Amino acid sequence: MSCNHVTLVKPALLLLVWQSVWSLDVPLEIRQPPTIVKQSMKEHIVDPKDTMVIECEAKGNPHPMRSGTLDIYAWNDPEQYEAEYQCIASNEYGSAYSHKIRLRLYRAPVWPREILEPVVVSAGLPLVLSCDPPPGPPKPETYWMSSCKCLCTSSPVRQDRRVSMGVNGDLYFSHVLFNDSTADYCCNARFPYKNVIQQKMPVVVKVLTTRTVAEAAPTWLSPSGSSSSTLVLQGEELLLECIAAGVPTPRITWTRDGEDLAATPRMRFKNFNKMIQIPKASFEDVGEYVCAATNKIGYIEHTITVRVKAAPFWLEKPSDLVLAPEENGRLVCRTDGAPRPTVAWFVNGEPIESDTPQPNRQVSGDTLSFRSVTAANTAVYQCNASNQYGYLLANAFVNVLHATPRILGPSNELVKVTEGSRTFLDCRYFGSPVPDLRWSKYGQGNLEGNRFRTHGNGTLEIKRIQIEDQGTYLCVVSNIAGRDQSQVRIEVKEPTLIVTRPQSMKVIRGSDVRFECGVKADVSTPVTTTWMKDKKLLSLGWRTSMDESNLVITNVNRGDEGNYTCVVKSELDQKSASARLMCIRLCDCSCIFCLDRPSPPTDLELSDPYERSVRLSWVPGDSNHNPITENLVQYDDDDWLPGKWRNLSTYPGNLNSVILHLQPFTYYEFRVIAINEIGQSRPSRPSKRFQTSGAPPDVIPKNVKGVGTWRNNMEISWEVTETWNGPHLKYLVWWRRRDSREEWKNATTKWLKYYIYDADTFTPYELKVQAVNDFGLGPESPVVIGYSGEDLPSAPSSFRIQQRHLDSIYVDWDLPAEPNGIITGYSLKYQTVNATRGEELQVEEFPPNVTSFSVRRYDRYTRYRFSAAARTRLGIGEWHTEESPHYTTETYAQDQVDITTQGWFIGIMCAVALIVLILLAVCFIKRSRGGKYPVREKKDISLEPVDDKDQDGSFDYREEERGLQRGQPSTEAMMKPSDSDDSLVEYGDGGEIQFNEDGSFIGQYTGTRRDVRELDFGGSLELHSPMNTIYSLA
Repeated sequence: MSCNHVTLVKPALLLLVWQSVWSLDVPLEIRQPPTIVKQSMKEHIVDPKDTMVIECEAKGNPHPMRSGTLDIYAWNDPEQYEAEYQCIASNEYGSAYSHKIRLRLYRAPVWPREILEPVVVSAGLPLVLSCDPPPGPPKPETYWMSSCKCLCTSSPVRQDRRVSMGVNGDLYFSHVLFNDSTADYCCNARFPYKNVIQQKMPVVVKVLTTRTVAEAAPTWLSPSGSSSSTLVLQGEELLLECIAAGVPTPRITWTRDGEDLAATPRMRFKNFNKMIQIPKASFEDVGEYVCAATNKIGYIEHTITVRVKAAPFWLEKPSDLVLAPEENGRLVCRTDGAPRPTVAWFVNGEPIESDTPQPNRQVSGDTLSFRSVTAANTAVYQCNASNQYGYLLANAFVNVLHATPRILGPSNELVKVTEGSRTFLDCRYFGSPVPDLRWSKYGQGNLEGNRFRTHGNGTLEIKRIQIEDQGTYLCVVSNIAGRDQSQVRIEVKEPTLIVTRPQSMKVIRGSDVRFECGVKADVSTPVTTTWMKDKKLLSLGWRTSMDESNLVITNVNRGDEGNYTCVVKSELDQKSASARLMCIRLCDCSCIFCLDRPSPPTDLELSDPYERSVRLSWVPGDSNHNPITENLVQYDDDDWLPGKWRNLSTYPGNLNSVILHLQPFTYYEFRVIAINEIGQSRPSRPSKRFQTSGAPPDVIPKNVKGVGTWRNNMEISWEVTETWNGPHLKYLVWWRRRDSREEWKNATTKWLKYYIYDADTFTPYELKVQAVNDFGLGPESPVVIGYSGEDLPSAPSSFRIQQRHLDSIYVDWDLPAEPNGIITGYSLKYQTVNATRGEELQVEEFPPNVTSFSVRRYDRYTRYRFSAAARTRLGIGEWHTEESPHYTTETYAQDQVDITTQGWFIGIMCAVALIVLILLAVCFIKRSRGGKYPVREKKDISLEPVDDKDQDGSFDYREEERGLQRGQPSTEAMMKPSDSDDSLVEYGDGGEIQFNEDGSFIGQYTGTRRDVRELDFGGSLELHSPMNTIYSLA
């Protein structure tokens, strides 16, 4: 891609640069300012014969403009393009700036074709041959050759204390000798850009001889004078050089600030002590270095003052900020240097002072602070730190947004680790505001502390992982905008161990050697074993072979001596163990015999055969004056690859008849090896071939599984080891529906899988498997539960639409009546019914544990049509569609709850029922009392019917009383004494009572009625309980 815009930077413009570009890991689907991720070096050398390419790649959302690769085609006058370039990557959220890129043209290095006159010099005088290579770029590497006219005889100039090459490439002779004129000399320069080597025209040196070579005191060839100074920047290479002339050749010594210098890891002496090399200079290297040249004639010194300065370097580089609105943040640009750098801030490439002022943004030296950020703060900010020796530039964006948490990278990973190791589980995440992160196992609890540690980037560290740590780990990130999760499954394997380590041995020449390397590893982790000799891979041959993981060397000789290492490697770890082999010949001269390894056993015989054992007997060989300590029995049971011997067992050296424990229905051959302190005997001749009798299988099928691959089938699979114990091995598969009374069904197969094609959809089945051969049935596997295939689910059940607030509608649902599998989530589609506003159909996806949703309405009259469906592994099932009803009054805006289930309502109803019961009881007592006498005859007032209302508008209750007396007792009748009760007891405790002239009660016969609402229950009528009320009214 060609760059759409290129900015040529004028020399007067100070640009700050930082070579390595680091950016926050923000997903590209999130809107963000640009970030430059790749750019050419500051010093960019190109060949003008080729297309000149300047790289500048950036990322952002939207994708940045004015960035990309700049291709320059300049076959004519390419020098016009030698300039400084800068790339600007921009989008609507800001502009990022690359560093200044200086384009330099590569020019083929050519020495002028000049004829160099011979150099004539007298013996004993100093000589300097100049090199002066072409300058580059880049700077060439130089070296000197002699006899240059013929390539077949040319050779490097041999350098020593007298002859050496200086830092500038010149060749220095402290004094010349006659032998220096035997050849010509030429300087060679290698240019790294094209890896081209150029040779200068040879120069001939002629040395004039004299009778004697006069001795001379030391003088300086480089540097000149008695003192000099050098300036070096921190981190650059510091080279101090002193080359002296003199006869005899002077010796160079160094001191610093009056103390002798010695070589250290940071400082080296090179070029026969003529040069000090410090690869990375620091401020502690400042001082006065004195080089002294000494011979027997004289002594001279030269003082080199070293000053160290520093271009700006980072202490804390600004990092990209992703903030939510109203959050606070800051960008820190902390640098140092000598002299101390000045720091300036830019916004999208422009000085921050000229940018539009923002009250919530403040610059304080090397810190740019933000308070209560808004979208207006989104931009790319540049930090500029510079001094007279260099500069730094860093881009860092501020991105103000709300972002739902998300986990970056793969999910549902499987991590295999070894027990006891340190394990790291990655969970890179993003969100704004910064999400909270929580690790748990199986979704329960919070993993932190002890052996668990969560790092800032989301990685969970588990120290000394154990078998019980195996399982599924869940990483959950959440903020106010939502949540996301990812899981990692850990399988903890047993570590690979070398249980039998090879032992160092001294063996007799010509004997056989066996290095044991017994390995124990996790049964599910394959391992490979290799052997190395003296740290080099051992090649196997006719004398060197491997028996499983063991190394066997026959007919040992002196060439076999060395260190042997057994290397055991799995996909998770690697272990090794070493031993040394020495070849000797031991003889006891006093007795005239030699100690040697035993002779091999003979006459192997087999007896007492059974299905799982046989007796092996043999005749021991000669011990060769060293007692036999062990007998190793080996076997070969491979019909296809005979001669592959394996160790069966070891027995004490005094036994020659043992019982061997074997597998049924297997062919065996045996051999015996005798062992003493010197080594192992040669193997005995093999025994006769022997077959054990058969037996029923004794292996239990493991890892039995039942998995549906279609809605009405199930694949039953299992694993076994190949121990047949008899011919025609097959497997009997059993199954039946769980929690049913049906009989077990079975089938026989010779494979490790069996399919059921008439299963019900997603139904649990009990499964078991057993092996069978011609000798009978083997043990059954434990019963496991498998599930037949899944299908699409039915629609979610109990779909409800409620309006809990004026401005929102709440929907929820339950699990489908027929899930037909494991529900993996739900889909919800909704849209306004009339769609007059032009709203698009909205689709929401939910995990299986979320069964509710609320939507905000535009107004209280808006209606929605909802459709919900569940998902299984096969896809989305049936949809349930329903429209929300009309909600237009505030009554529907209240929480729609059943008041019959509310406590306050139940309390009121109980109180009403109690009052009704009390009234009924009073009525019953009233009816059961004696007869009444007419009291109205004693009254003077008329009983003629009158209007219900008196003249003053009050209501007359008498007519109502007559009606009530014909029906049921009125409330007033229940709340006052009856007409037939002439007792004064009830009035004894009362207040003042009025009487008529005939002694009758005024209050009783006047016909005055008091409304039951006017009764004072706090007075003489102490109605504190229902029973008190009954007695007082009776």
